[in-house]
Amino acid sequence: MRAAALEALLGDPGVPANPAGHRALLASDQAAALSPQAEALLDSFGMHREFVPRELGGRFDSADGLLRVMRPVFRRDVSLGMGYGMTTFMAASDVWMRGDERQRRRLGDLLLGGSKAAIAQHETAHTNDFVRNQISAVPVPGGGLSVTGTKPVVNNLHRADALVLFCRTGDHFPGGSQSALLLDPRELPADRYATERRPAAVGLRSCFFSGVRFDACPVPGEALLGEPGSGVATSLLSFQMSRTLMSALSVGAVDTSLRTAVLVDRRQGPGDTGTSPVDPQHTANTMAGAFVNLLLYDCLAVVATRALHLLPAETSVYSAAVKSLLPRVLVETMYELSTVLGSHLYTREGTVGVLQKHIRDVPVISLGHAGTVACQATIIPQLGQLASSSWFAQEEAPAALFRPNAPLPPFRYADLALASGRDSLSAALVATADILPGHGPVAAALRTMARHLVGELHDLRRRVLALPPLDGSHPVGPAWFALTDRYVLVLAAAAVLGVWRHNSDGPDPFLADPSWAAAALHRICRRLGTPPVDLPPQAMARVHQEVLARFGDRRSYDLHNTPLSG
Repeated sequence: MRAAALEALLGDPGVPANPAGHRALLASDQAAALSPQAEALLDSFGMHREFVPRELGGRFDSADGLLRVMRPVFRRDVSLGMGYGMTTFMAASDVWMRGDERQRRRLGDLLLGGSKAAIAQHETAHTNDFVRNQISAVPVPGGGLSVTGTKPVVNNLHRADALVLFCRTGDHFPGGSQSALLLDPRELPADRYATERRPAAVGLRSCFFSGVRFDACPVPGEALLGEPGSGVATSLLSFQMSRTLMSALSVGAVDTSLRTAVLVDRRQGPGDTGTSPVDPQHTANTMAGAFVNLLLYDCLAVVATRALHLLPAETSVYSAAVKSLLPRVLVETMYELSTVLGSHLYTREGTVGVLQKHIRDVPVISLGHAGTVACQATIIPQLGQLASSSWFAQEEAPAALFRPNAPLPPFRYADLALASGRDSLSAALVATADILPGHGPVAAALRTMARHLVGELHDLRRRVLALPPLDGSHPVGPAWFALTDRYVLVLAAAAVLGVWRHNSDGPDPFLADPSWAAAALHRICRRLGTPPVDLPPQAMARVHQEVLARFGDRRSYDLHNTPLSG
């Protein structure tokens, strides 16, 4: 209900006078600043309350709920979604997880009052290896800490009333060499703390990025967030939330990009020359393929988001998997859609111009500590145990994991785990492949591909178990990265099959149709290099029909299939 209310409030983005419309947001992008009018709309909705837990007076009780509410914002502008809210939530999430009652209450009150928070974690000097921290904090006589060092890129710091800072604390505290601090930038001495704005980037131009420098800056001991030395564990656990949500929210931008491509295609007249695609069938195939990619990705994104509630101990794998898939599926899809626009691709204004902005913004989400290699590094140490004790032995995931609108239990940060050695999602692939019907060419193709992917999981298990055990004293070999990439695709296939199976008797006839699932599995098999069967042409014809129907009915292209304002 809140997501629908926000969609209505933000209005039709194609209306020129809409403060949250494409024209206004593109003007803000050109000015390298967030739109104050669009932020005022979000303020009037009370979006800042979505980032604060209910027990502290806010509305946050579900990762899935935050995803649903923030997607209308990301459909319009990734920069607005990041700059207004998700940067604040990523910082606050560490406090909700590790903070004491005083810290949680203080930050909750700040955010409920409309304040922003920032998080300083990036280490660009060390390829974003956050363990090689450029900032150190050492105890000082009489209590407190002295902080020294720099962070090169921090979003929203210029207007933050709270800063979550990750720093090295070395051997000064037991438990680990990294710690997190919760600071109030306004209380730091000006001669020991300084910020400097960074030039606007190619992507997320509207966001305000600063560098920050500490020079023996005194901070109180009570600024420590969680136990001293717990910074690495805090980061790895909070990445499960941030990676999952940012990955899932990216679907909103691709949704708009597909809608824009359909709009341009529908506007082409029979006498149009110079801008129309040469091959109309290529256009239809590209749009249908983009929709399949979006659904394929959204299946894993929704499953990973719901796993935060239903399978929190397994989320470290699923969050890393969906984030590593982002550049390979969503970024590629947006570039493919750009081929439909012809010379319209260079349009910088209005509804059509927003696609070029999304093409610049979405890849930025896949950078930093949540980049592909960082996500692979999360999965690789777990592959051996998964292969030896989980694959083909684990019970399959519950049906609620695959039903986008099913109720969820409350989310608890305490239930997250660094690793569990369990994978219920791949078990759903095995279980579903055993019961698939084979009536009709599309269903038969779906069954054949599902069984082929079960064979892929068998092969993965054999190859992982054949590798020498990981040794921290030697670099990880390339075979581990290749197998991880294949495993991520198998997880995506399991999510697709689970969503189709557990919604086959639901209210959405398209989700119940095997056409989209067969098309998605065919694309996964192609990425694996071994498509076992040709996709029946009626499958993509049904997908293209749905692309046009949702465009005409103004419904979203994601799994939720919700009404849109424009």
